[in-house]
Amino acid sequence: MTDKIDGVLRPEHIIPFPDSISDEAQAVLRRQVDENGMPHNARFAMPSHTDGDAWKQIQATSAAWYAEAMKSRSASGEAEAQTLEIAQATVHVATPGVLDSEHHVLVDLHGGAFTFGGGEACKASASTQALHYGLRCYSVDYRMPPEHPYPAALDDCLATYRYLLDRYAAENIVIAGRSAGGNLAAAMVLRARDEGLPLPGALVLLSPEADLTESGDSFQVNQLVDVVLPGSLRENNLLYAAGVELTHPYLSPLFGDFTRDFPATFIQSGTRDLFLSNAVRLHRALRKANVEAELHVFEAMPHGGFMGAPEDKELVEEVAKFIRRQFRQES
Repeated sequence: MTDKIDGVLRPEHIIPFPDSISDEAQAVLRRQVDENGMPHNARFAMPSHTDGDAWKQIQATSAAWYAEAMKSRSASGEAEAQTLEIAQATVHVATPGVLDSEHHVLVDLHGGAFTFGGGEACKASASTQALHYGLRCYSVDYRMPPEHPYPAALDDCLATYRYLLDRYAAENIVIAGRSAGGNLAAAMVLRARDEGLPLPGALVLLSPEADLTESGDSFQVNQLVDVVLPGSLRENNLLYAAGVELTHPYLSPLFGDFTRDFPATFIQSGTRDLFLSNAVRLHRALRKANVEAELHVFEAMPHGGFMGAPEDKELVEEVAKFIRRQFRQES
């Protein structure tokens, strides 16, 4: 007699790309897999968190690729970013040609698994976010491991927030982050609260990496189904944490205390997102603490979205409406 399987046995089968999403989104999903249906990104494995030299090499390659990609990027000229130094943080500031409000500001925290996405990509993001939301955008080019592990990135985000508190009312600041940036956004709010700072008016978390222990259901169910992020980021997480327990709320804000004040929060994910459980569990934790929170889950969307498909534009519109509501700019 064999032991009963403690779970669901899923025989090998093909998961088709659904026709319930836009043609553009379907095309993006198809481009992300090879002829055997394997996500291209699944071919790449991150080095051990103990191999700092290997990480530096990968980061240099990634930065060079992004820099080259940014050269061919069509510049609108409507929100060129300027760079300033705040404490030890590099921050790119972009102002849209049409500014909806001088009194409100957006802080943008980039994604990239705590190890990528800085430099030219971060600078470009400042311009993009400013144009999307009609707000002056401060995009934090935070320090990253292996040279600068936790809490350097969080320190940089908090330093930027302190800088803005001297220039804007706290309730007129919105903090937005994608993936690892979503982790930093939520963790920064928890730390700001713990340090007695006034809280921002709103928080926008796009597919947040809220649980570095990767304990949620979707880390199993959506493994290799997410064509952008097909597997674990455990080595990235351990590299960033530098020996600190991954369950600490400043590392995994999912495990934070939300009963002592927390701003209204917009959370987004997709049904094929490896981080879907992060979004669902964080939303439930906020609602249990009676925090105003919205959860937006998009059909078949992988981590990071569809690279400009109509669903991505819909997401931008939803975020913009949420920000305007929180800033009392619309009913």
